[in-house]
Amino acid sequence: MHIKKQPLSALHEGDRVDDIFVVKIKKGVFPYKKGHCLILILSDASGASVKYTYWGADEASVRQLAAPIHEDCVVRVQGRAEVYDSELRISTNPPDSVTVLPPGEYNPADFIGLPRRNVGEMEKEFQVVIASVKNEEIKKLLEHLFFHNAAFFTAFKNHPASIERHHNWTAGLIQHVLEMAQLTEQTVKLFPGLDRDLLMAGVLLHDIGKVEEMDVTTRIKGSFAGQLNGHIAIGYHLVSGAMDTLGTGKDLRAKILHLLVSHHGQLVFGSPKEPMFPEAIALHYIDQLSAQVTSFLDDVRSSSTLTEDRFMYSKYQRHNILVR
Repeated sequence: MHIKKQPLSALHEGDRVDDIFVVKIKKGVFPYKKGHCLILILSDASGASVKYTYWGADEASVRQLAAPIHEDCVVRVQGRAEVYDSELRISTNPPDSVTVLPPGEYNPADFIGLPRRNVGEMEKEFQVVIASVKNEEIKKLLEHLFFHNAAFFTAFKNHPASIERHHNWTAGLIQHVLEMAQLTEQTVKLFPGLDRDLLMAGVLLHDIGKVEEMDVTTRIKGSFAGQLNGHIAIGYHLVSGAMDTLGTGKDLRAKILHLLVSHHGQLVFGSPKEPMFPEAIALHYIDQLSAQVTSFLDDVRSSSTLTEDRFMYSKYQRHNILVR
């Protein structure tokens, strides 16, 4: 059994590398002035990636080394971390090498994070939220989407919420949604003019398309449909189809679909429409609060292990953050 020694975020220039990674992209074999090289993009549980190059001699031997390596396989890499063009990379020169590890020789949790809350408890909490909805049309829609198809709900409750930015672990999606549900209850107390059931429908449905947007293998990655369409379009199709089946009222249908297409807040962030009624703008900021605070807390937590300084530059926040 090979154990992951450190996350990519802890890798520094000059470090000796003998660790395991998942192959995100196999770029292939290319000639260079002294022979041929194999180029891969490697990743780990953080979702971060690094360029890897094996510098070989004759083309035949490099292609033989590369043949068993493919996207999503786990590899053991020996080499050194180097900075080239201001980018940290890993390079290998023989006799160091890169080898494929068969299943059973690594822990999948080294590449996809474990749930941070008990999944069974979150499932019960999710059911309670749906049961609390008083609007019968909305409740029927939610029950149809999540409970009519047991396989879909199983996928939903175990799915990550993102590849890298926030809640990118097993059952991260349902945790994100439940955080938003709790924030919603506080928001409607502060702003009693909001339609609680409509806002809650937006909370539960806004990221439903992520179940099809991302595949989970040895890593979290965009699916074919996800790459081409994204979770907003996929979710729109799922929810629209369910409302066709149930005969949801015209105005309610339009409002729920608007919640889905506007929840990113701005056109530049991928929303086809910007929020046009109070529940829509509330959904956007509730989504942001859960996602951004979680991302920031994780960034602080990981950064604090990498430096003794009080501040560290965060590539996610794009500025220095206070880590202690």
